[in-house]
Amino acid sequence: MVNRSALFAALLALCIVVALAASVASAQSLVYSVDHEWAQVFINQDGTIDLTYNITLTVTSGTLHSYDAGQPKQDFTIGSAVDQYGNQLHTYKYTSDVASVDFKTPLTAGQSIWYTIITNVAGMISNDTDNPGNFGMQFIPQWDPNVPISDVRVQIVLPPGVATSDVKTTANFYNGTSTVAGQLAVYWEKPAIQANEQFQVGVSFPAKYMPGYNPPSGGGGLDLGGFGTILGVVGVLFALLVFGFIIFKVRKSTYASPKVSMESLGVKRGLTAVEASYLLDLKPTQIVTEILYSLLQKRAVWAQETKPALKLKLLAPYENKTGTKDNPLRYYEIDFLNSLKADGSLDEEKLAHTIMFLRDTTEQKLQGYSRKDTVDYYRKVAADAWAQVEKAGTVDLAANAYDEQLLWLLLDPNQRTRTETVFRGGIIQPNPLWFWWWYGYGAYHPNPTYAPNVNVPTQSGKPPAIPGPDFANTIATSVEKTSNSVVVNIEKFANAIVPPPPKVSHDPAHPKADCVCACATCACACACVSCACACAGGGGR
Repeated sequence: MVNRSALFAALLALCIVVALAASVASAQSLVYSVDHEWAQVFINQDGTIDLTYNITLTVTSGTLHSYDAGQPKQDFTIGSAVDQYGNQLHTYKYTSDVASVDFKTPLTAGQSIWYTIITNVAGMISNDTDNPGNFGMQFIPQWDPNVPISDVRVQIVLPPGVATSDVKTTANFYNGTSTVAGQLAVYWEKPAIQANEQFQVGVSFPAKYMPGYNPPSGGGGLDLGGFGTILGVVGVLFALLVFGFIIFKVRKSTYASPKVSMESLGVKRGLTAVEASYLLDLKPTQIVTEILYSLLQKRAVWAQETKPALKLKLLAPYENKTGTKDNPLRYYEIDFLNSLKADGSLDEEKLAHTIMFLRDTTEQKLQGYSRKDTVDYYRKVAADAWAQVEKAGTVDLAANAYDEQLLWLLLDPNQRTRTETVFRGGIIQPNPLWFWWWYGYGAYHPNPTYAPNVNVPTQSGKPPAIPGPDFANTIATSVEKTSNSVVVNIEKFANAIVPPPPKVSHDPAHPKADCVCACATCACACACVSCACACAGGGGR
């Protein structure tokens, strides 16, 4: 007599095995490598962490549609995901401990991609029972059960105020400290981790640096209690189901690699010259001058007076302080115009607000990107702008290039010298539409003989030609004197610029060889062995 229960169980087991075989065969058709995995962790005052993975993949065979990044805990929130082309990627929780993205275009053999995904993970900071009075965190970057991962880096940015002498870290592959927006960061780097290898790092620091945080009590672990032994067919089926789930996870886990430009996202492109002026540490009055020149270039304002103080007039069609459909004003230009008083002079306190909002907006845009690489990038943008002017061929072409690149040229600290060098010979015919030029010519030239019609500049008539050295001197003098006098009460202006509050910033790691452990030789004491940790594995599909 056939035991129906046993037969059913056998058929079910066979179906599972067939499904698993199909799954494995499908997984074998997709092969890709993990070029590097960089993880950047910011410890927040509420005990959460901001975790950034920048993932780089190269497909060898098959088609890769999406990628899953394992998370340290199930309580996490997915932020944004962006690929190297600036595409915002679709994000979702594939399972309770996996943050997934779908690529904009599936990858096929020979194609590579990197993208960054940011998540916020709760409950990551615990009491460090090995170091009483300390909080700590252990972190394991995601791993691949089948594929080695090259170039594994982890940076942890500590709360504000933590000093090098306060910190204990795990020793293996520890690679020193860096400073991220004034905050201490610790760093590990390992050339590669093998398939299924879990690379654990840990950090411990005094609890006083997170004064409002109360870590959860208790430890981890799964208590199976008196669950007992599962026998017979049920046990076999349970084992097969578990095995099936493992194979499913492995299939998803032919891994990818974060490239957190611990450098996080790398270079933040798309900033304007005015935003870059803040990033390149121009003085606030120089930034105000940059904004003024951007408005002059748009022919949105005109200088009615420059002595004893600058007074500006709004021009049509910018009287609504928003700009036109084809040429809208940027947020800092609008703030600048809102600082104009009824008599056309500038309100120092409102002007300070303009600088602070520009600062905060630029810092927000920079989150997740490498500050150092971004600064280097915009220095090169300014250098390239100068190269266009210097290689123009004739003074007239150089003058036109100067007009086109004006705001980037003003970022160079040697602007005066380079301007005088470019225009030291020849005769230049200024354009009536160059309001930035006529502003300086009318205000600072010793004997101005021409002023364009600001309402209809194209009907102003032909302006006089100017010797190159005079042209250069007028530009340089105008920029310098405007920067020195754009604000009447410089002390009031400076006092109104409130320093930014301390905050977490996703900046790059700059590993050093110095020791940050609370030990003599960097053979560090074990840090936070009792902390919450572990990451789920990830993978591609």
